Amino acid sequence: MTAGRAASRLRYSPAAFWRRRLSPWRTRRLLEAHLLVLFLLTAVAATALFLSCRQAQHGAEALASREAPAVQGLAAARLAVLRADQEAHALVRMNLIGVAGSGETYRSQLSAADQGLSRIADRTDQDLGTVKGLLTTYSNSLGLATSLYRDHPLMPEQKLQEAESLLTRESVGLTHRLDALQRVQLEHAEATATMGPWQRGGWWVAELALAAVALTLLSALFVLRDRCGRDWNPYLLAAFVLTVLLAVVPLMTTYSTVDDLGGALADLRQITDVSRREDGPGLAEAQQLVTEKSEEVREETAENAWTDTVYRGALVGSTLAIVLPVLGLGLRLDNDYWRRR
Repeated sequence: MTAGRAASRLRYSPAAFWRRRLSPWRTRRLLEAHLLVLFLLTAVAATALFLSCRQAQHGAEALASREAPAVQGLAAARLAVLRADQEAHALVRMNLIGVAGSGETYRSQLSAADQGLSRIADRTDQDLGTVKGLLTTYSNSLGLATSLYRDHPLMPEQKLQEAESLLTRESVGLTHRLDALQRVQLEHAEATATMGPWQRGGWWVAELALAAVALTLLSALFVLRDRCGRDWNPYLLAAFVLTVLLAVVPLMTTYSTVDDLGGALADLRQITDVSRREDGPGLAEAQQLVTEKSEEVREETAENAWTDTVYRGALVGSTLAIVLPVLGLGLRLDNDYWRRR
């Protein structure tokens, strides 16, 4: 009897009573804390991931559609102008003025330079009006230099010198202005294709937040299994798998994109260096090399067209990463605790 009374007193002691009352309360609070932490972490991770992926996609698109064509167009225009000058000098030196068909080569080069500048006018923020006006004046001067002057045989040489001054005059000549435009455009391309400190910081925030989300999801799964006697929650398991995918796939895609853009950027630097040749028999070869390198740049930037798909997938996945933990813990809390209050 004494043992029975002791067991009854222990069973109904205040400490045991409150332990039984506090155990569900503590479990509920623990799950609610997991729910709040998961919501905050997934919101931070989704925002950082969205901004980082968007920046990578924007950089790839801008380089492919604006910066690279502008660099290539300026390089091609500069080489075309120099090639036109070379052909006009040869025409005058060989005394072929007035011969049928003469002058077609330099005229086609000038036309190519003008068309190239017109094509890239909407792909650059730089003002091309001065350069196009100077190109028109230079074209007119070459036209006068290659005209037939029967009474003034030295006139072509004089006009050719005037055209040469328009082309090579220090700081204000056509080639110097094109050099300045190329330099600025290449800097824009480098800034677009290179991952800056803010972009790297955004990826660090996204990856650390996703790692914290994964650990919190594992903790929530073990709490549900050990304290609540529940099997593995499918919503939380799906959220964990999705979190791992979000931590790996967009990051690998971005670094692959940055690597490809780095290769394209190296080709653009080579295009710019090649286009700065002043004269000599290598201008035709330089034009061919610029054409080949431009095609390589187009192929390299076209390889990153799938970044848009990854960006959209990351956007959808980030949204699900917020919704799934809320559903998994919210439904369990509602069924086990909230409805009983």
